[in-house]
Amino acid sequence: MTYYIDPFGCVKNQVDAETMMSFLNQAGWETTEDAGAADLIIVNSCGFIESAKQESINAVLAWRRLYPEKKILLAGCLAQRYAAELSEALPEADLLFGNTDLSGIAEAAAKAAGNGRETGEPERADTEGAPDAGLVSAGKRPLLSLPGSAYVKISEGCDNRCSFCAIPLIRGGLKSRAVSGILDECKALLDRGIKELCIIGQDIGSYKPGLPALLEEIAKLEGGFWVRLLYIHPDHFPFPILDIMERDSRFLPYFDIPFQHGSEKILRLMNRRGNAETYLALIETIRSRLPDAAVRSAFMTGFPGETQEDFRALLDFQEKARLDWMGCFAYSREEGTPAYSMKRQVAKKTAAERKRILEEQQIPISEKQMDRFIGKDLPCIVEERIEGEEGLYLGRLPCQAPDVDGAAVISNGAELRPGDLVRCRVFARAGFDLEVKV
Repeated sequence: MTYYIDPFGCVKNQVDAETMMSFLNQAGWETTEDAGAADLIIVNSCGFIESAKQESINAVLAWRRLYPEKKILLAGCLAQRYAAELSEALPEADLLFGNTDLSGIAEAAAKAAGNGRETGEPERADTEGAPDAGLVSAGKRPLLSLPGSAYVKISEGCDNRCSFCAIPLIRGGLKSRAVSGILDECKALLDRGIKELCIIGQDIGSYKPGLPALLEEIAKLEGGFWVRLLYIHPDHFPFPILDIMERDSRFLPYFDIPFQHGSEKILRLMNRRGNAETYLALIETIRSRLPDAAVRSAFMTGFPGETQEDFRALLDFQEKARLDWMGCFAYSREEGTPAYSMKRQVAKKTAAERKRILEEQQIPISEKQMDRFIGKDLPCIVEERIEGEEGLYLGRLPCQAPDVDGAAVISNGAELRPGDLVRCRVFARAGFDLEVKV
């Protein structure tokens, strides 16, 4: 039996997709990159915000229209969160499979591939115990990431309880993997030739027994590789990680910190403790200790109660923060969250317009931030050759995370291999991208 998987959504969903592929392969299934040749199509859905939910449903509908006779399994966050509703409302999916225990995917795939439609409500995420990512922590899973790079999920779920966020409803409270299992996975990935370990979780700053303790253990591993940290909640930033980065350049000075807003009133409504002053101080501390640090953040517009004055506070924070990279989301009203029933809901049109303004204001900020790297010698991970261009490659510098930031355009006379780490000099900027020579 063969299967095709549509990984869809965020990188945490990607790791789930890789984990499911590992269990399916162990059970004798074979993966194919051609959905038309597959016995089963798996859509690994996202249920975080309204747009992602709709995209997930649209993906199922599109596959059903394209292949009306094939079996389709809807997996992931959307199936977990809305299992009962989708069992009735989405007959295009032959089976729903949540994310509580990914080791059950082979059994679910066998049901989906059988005759007749099987539906049922996935078990809700438990808030106790270790996340099941550890079941394939030896690094043997297939990788859907870019060449030379891999994601290492160190925790599952979240205890922050931001008032707008449905993650605790979908994935439960924080569950941290054991350090030993994470180290085994890192070693196995390095043995496979991986050069960049991207440490992820809903909030890796909340990792128990502590992110600095984990990084100290990873620092004992030998070899020339990168460690990139993604998704640290600003209200409990683990400052000792700066000490580790100062003495070990393998830990990249890249910080993905979702500040969400610059208005203290809105931050309190979001159930966040910080404010513009404390968040700007955090950024300044990082940059004073690590001058080449790159800071990415995410903002939300249209949160209930957001006035024009609150939005001006956000614009002011954005200007003062001088973020290297920024993502922006219009507020999505999610059932079961405290913000869902808040008064003074903001019109979607207003939220979208504020999002557009933020994104336009960020363009010259990001461009100026990238200019500071011109003339510097930096390491670069090679990703792919540019087709039809002799000696040109795409890659990434320490200031560029996979998929979400700009790229490095590499000029080189010699042959480079995707996944290699090379030294280069930055000589120009083209939009958000940096041009480099090896």
